[in-house]
Amino acid sequence: MVYTIVLQKLIIPKMGGKTDFDLVHNCEKKLEHVFDIYEQRLSKNNYLAGDWFTLADLSHLPGIRYLMNECELGHLVRDRKKVNLWWDDISNRPAWKKVMQLFNGQG
Repeated sequence: MVYTIVLQKLIIPKMGGKTDFDLVHNCEKKLEHVFDIYEQRLSKNNYLAGDWFTLADLSHLPGIRYLMNECELGHLVRDRKKVNLWWDDISNRPAWKKVMQLFNGQG
């Protein structure tokens, strides 16, 4: 869902195509449901797979980063207290910050 949104809102327009806003809206609705489930899960654990940062959390960093920034859909994360805390935690890890520095040409 996240990558479909990124594709539709960022990639396709850069390639001269038109965004399928119905598809984007459908994906947003599905993603809201997923984040609601994450909210419940994160009320019991610090991370998606338990109390330790794992690949389950790591795999979300690139996609959610695009949602939060370029796709302007950060409310999907910010409107959920536990999901927002989780996002703040995982996106402020030193290794991810270094990746973002390299991505932005600052590393």
